[in-house]
Amino acid sequence: MSNLPGYLTVLAVLILAGACSSKISSRLNVPVLLVFLGVGMLAGTDFLGIVAFDNAAAANIIGSIAMAFILYSGGYDTSWKSVKSVIGYGSVLSSLGVLLTALFVGLFTFGLFTAGFLYFPEYLGFTEKPSFEWCLLLGSIVSSTDAAAVFAILRSRSVSLRGKLQPLLEYESGSNDPMAAFLTIFMVGMILTPGQSYWTILPMFLMKMSLGVFYGFLIAKLAVWLFNQIDFEYDGLYYVLGIGVVMLTFGASEFSYGNGFMAVYVCGMVMGNSKFIYQHGIGRFHDGIGWLMQVMLFGMLGLLSFPKQLGEVAIPGIAIAFFMMLLARPFAVFLCMVRSKFTMKERLFVSWVGLRGGAPIMLATFPLMANLPDAWKMFSIVFFIVLASVLVQGKTLMPFARLLKLDKPLKVSPRVPLEFENTGTINGDMREFEVLPGAPYIGRKLSELGLPKGALVLLIRRGREFVVPHGSTVIEAHDGLMVLADPATLAATAPVLSCEQEEEHA
Repeated sequence: MSNLPGYLTVLAVLILAGACSSKISSRLNVPVLLVFLGVGMLAGTDFLGIVAFDNAAAANIIGSIAMAFILYSGGYDTSWKSVKSVIGYGSVLSSLGVLLTALFVGLFTFGLFTAGFLYFPEYLGFTEKPSFEWCLLLGSIVSSTDAAAVFAILRSRSVSLRGKLQPLLEYESGSNDPMAAFLTIFMVGMILTPGQSYWTILPMFLMKMSLGVFYGFLIAKLAVWLFNQIDFEYDGLYYVLGIGVVMLTFGASEFSYGNGFMAVYVCGMVMGNSKFIYQHGIGRFHDGIGWLMQVMLFGMLGLLSFPKQLGEVAIPGIAIAFFMMLLARPFAVFLCMVRSKFTMKERLFVSWVGLRGGAPIMLATFPLMANLPDAWKMFSIVFFIVLASVLVQGKTLMPFARLLKLDKPLKVSPRVPLEFENTGTINGDMREFEVLPGAPYIGRKLSELGLPKGALVLLIRRGREFVVPHGSTVIEAHDGLMVLADPATLAATAPVLSCEQEEEHA
């Protein structure tokens, strides 16, 4: 009981920091993930000493659960319509790209420590010279990227990316964590059971990823059916059911020797692109859960780090971080995209957007839990790599996009004051249709538009404001007409209005 107030205080501060993160990040001009990291470090043993946390097993459990919810949320928010054109190169980057990054970083790390032990054996402070497998494990841990971190930075500056860059990075960053987790667990096994052949990685990879995709797809389809068939008396139980789906998907896949992280990502993508009761509410709920899990992961990294002991690995940690950012990631990206139609500028940008986030933090707990040699030093090196990535790449992301002329203004619509949620009691949906310049109905009254029978205009978005429409409301260019109707009527509304069908509104 004596430690409970301290834990609750730190947890509350982390959650509050997460809730206020976007404002803190934009005002201080620092990546938001550093806020979470800083709170965890301040609460740790070397500073305020509020919480003494070094339980690797607990950290691994917390991290695995957090990553499951983060990946589910990422998959849920991924539009199949936007990523299907880049899924080929996105899949290559999230599999072969991760493998190449891990290999390049592992080779560099092995060479670095070989030279270090030759010239500075006392300074490094390792119990023994790191083996080649140890170095490959380190490379595997830091091989994946973080989509949430990248797009949080872009959104905070009201900026988007041109062409197919946004869906490519969204898909790659959302789907490469399962590969990094697979490589990490495989390399831990290689260290614990010497003599195991590296060739076993291929059949193991195919089996675990295939089972992960299978369980993710199967449970998603069953969950969609269940949401549409079950009729809860209390609406809040639908969100409880959503949590259960994520946990079941991860647990069942791992229990059946599949990749649980791949399973939850696929489950999220399938459900996010399906129609079911409370679909929008579930999406918003898991978006909040995803941010909460990001807070937990970076806060845990801060708590697990011991800044006063980081000096021994500062130089190799920073060296590995910059090698990964400047050479390993770019080489991997260019090899994977050598035959793509992406321009040189776009490939350069993809190479630089290798921001590290929550996944390396969670994966770094596997060596700790397995009691591998110098596992805490490996964790400290991962700390430097994540910190350097967030600081350097996070701060230079926007200037680099502007330099390459790949940025464009982010179209931000004001919050809709009218919420529509499919509860299974109406055969309809609400969508926004933007009136394009030059449309023949501009300047005419709403009653004169000749909308299909059954189409009801509930609101009109005009700039940053909303207009409650009536028959005499005059239509202007760029108006957003929010129309409630059944699916067939909605499809017939766009050509009548000469409008662009924009998006579905929750």
